[in-house]
Amino acid sequence: MAEELLILSHGKITGHLTSSLLAVALLTSFGSSMLYGYNLAVVNSPAEYIKDFYNRSAVSRNNTGLNQESLTLMYSLTVSVFAIGGLVGSLLVGTLVTRFGRKGTLVKSTVLVFISGALMGFSRICGSPEMVIIGRFITGIHSGIALSVVPMYLGEIAPKNLRGFLGLMPSIFICVGVFLAQILGLHELLGKEEHWPLFLSLVVVPTFIQLLLLPWFPESPRYLLIEKRNVHATITALKWYRAKCNIQAEVEEMQEEQRSLSTVETLSVPRLLLDSSVRWQVLSIIVINIGMQLSGIDAIWFYTNTIFENAGIAKPQIQYTTVGTGAIEVIAGLIGCFTIERLGRRPLMIGGFSFMGICCAGITLSLVLQSRVSFMRYVSVACVVGIIAGFCIGPAGVPFLMTAELFKQSHRPAAYTVGGSLNWISNFTVGFVFPFLQMSAGAFCYLVFCGICLTVAGYVYFIIPETKNKTFVEISQMFSSKEPVIQPLVPSSPDQLKLKKMNSYGTLENDSLEFDSSVSYP
Repeated sequence: MAEELLILSHGKITGHLTSSLLAVALLTSFGSSMLYGYNLAVVNSPAEYIKDFYNRSAVSRNNTGLNQESLTLMYSLTVSVFAIGGLVGSLLVGTLVTRFGRKGTLVKSTVLVFISGALMGFSRICGSPEMVIIGRFITGIHSGIALSVVPMYLGEIAPKNLRGFLGLMPSIFICVGVFLAQILGLHELLGKEEHWPLFLSLVVVPTFIQLLLLPWFPESPRYLLIEKRNVHATITALKWYRAKCNIQAEVEEMQEEQRSLSTVETLSVPRLLLDSSVRWQVLSIIVINIGMQLSGIDAIWFYTNTIFENAGIAKPQIQYTTVGTGAIEVIAGLIGCFTIERLGRRPLMIGGFSFMGICCAGITLSLVLQSRVSFMRYVSVACVVGIIAGFCIGPAGVPFLMTAELFKQSHRPAAYTVGGSLNWISNFTVGFVFPFLQMSAGAFCYLVFCGICLTVAGYVYFIIPETKNKTFVEISQMFSSKEPVIQPLVPSSPDQLKLKKMNSYGTLENDSLEFDSSVSYP
């Protein structure tokens, strides 16, 4: 049933979920965000088949095979080039969303998926390992774009009381993508040698569905009004997403944000970093995006099979156990999505990072003691599950949502460029450094991740305010300068106005202004 926009007696705007909002959230998450999770996991199952293809290709070209070191290097490049492409894509986000809009960027970037799918799908027929590597790089560019643009688009079209729910939907589909790759990679399905090119190129299917349907949905109303100044298109888009309702209050809220901007032009990354008015917001997205990847989640995925082997799980059964962890990711993501509007952003972030930190310490303890205490091997399995669940409940998706919420329209594209690029750089860094860290520190390497998780949780607790059910202007005001700046009401004496109290974000608390009743005002 279509929702109505509710204008409450105290002036706040709220809304219910419409079929149009839900459809565009599902479509963009399915056709774009899910591909990121799928591509993260798709190369794990056919790893030996891909290496064998690389070796046979070398034999056919040079009459000699690759040594183990060269083979490992080529496969590592195949895996890591995805993150390099993601970094390139994240650096393009600001330019693309400003020029083509949020929806327009998602539609036009689908061409990257079709090119990468064709390269990887026909690589074995052409006998070209380079096609696999280039295809992974191109699909990485698409994921780098989608990882920022989808939450930006959903955050701008959603009413403020549904921004958290819709903003976490992409993270659920990322988990679904990982889970889908794990299921399809089973030997009974596409886990056979003859199927690996098809397995890699299946990304074109959800993208094709998105390309067919997404152009029928309107662009972000905020982009149309604030950046394009197209009032008619804005009202049309709001009517589409809000159905039969009074949209005047929401248009006025957008116009208030437009008036509050020092410029309607989109800021570049250097200007964003030099803008002192958003210093705390920039620092916050840096901390949470770096912390998201340096939390150790990638290292956990890397070490999962070894931990399961040490726990006594038979090697043929480990693939099914891994699928079980994928199911836990999806369930944890759903829990976060359906509780964020009730609990808020801060509890999911603080609780998620804190729980991950505790479980990282638990893994270290269990790995140190499992040779002497037999049941500790099961504790290590429980800690792995705990880290994955804690990550998917909050830290997996909330940083992208908060990047949209902490900035106004003119700053948002540059903020996503900064957050996205740091996310991908951190992702690549963990993948590159972790094997060396593990060799040098052994089981104690997880204490590094424990410290990072607890540090990020502490930062969120002390610095970042709750953004639930607040407009973008209200959130910016919470981060305003801590210097008490009061606009004078034509005062003739400094005693006419007394500042009693300011909260920790530099804004006045209720009843914070006291006027001297003995002084008359014109």
